[in-house]
Amino acid sequence: MSKVIRILIAKPGLDGHDRGAKVVSRALRDEGFEVIYTGLRKTPEEIVRAAIEEDVSAIGLSILSGAHNHIFPRVIELLKQENAEDIIVFGGGIIPDEDIPALKEAGVKAIFTPGATTASIADFIREACGA
Repeated sequence: MSKVIRILIAKPGLDGHDRGAKVVSRALRDEGFEVIYTGLRKTPEEIVRAAIEEDVSAIGLSILSGAHNHIFPRVIELLKQENAEDIIVFGGGIIPDEDIPALKEAGVKAIFTPGATTASIADFIREACGA
């Protein structure tokens, strides 16, 4: 019997639109993951603290506000400071194609933009977590 993969889904920053995060959370739960949803308007510090406390394998960041170039790298930086770089970070939302290479360079493992299927997100997590 394999270990259930725990995922934290977070809505960082001032963005108040969480339908996508809830859809992804529910879909991942239905795929067999244990999903912790942080709710709206979390700081990078709150997200990293929750990820460590909940002993998750991955953090999914959902953002529509345009602050991804600041917030995603900040989460990665805080994970490094906490010696928790083994927690995989992926993101989704309204993220321009031209911003994706820099986010990946900063350590974000995958970006899912509108049109990505929840199955593709689940497949990525399974592969990235070695399941």
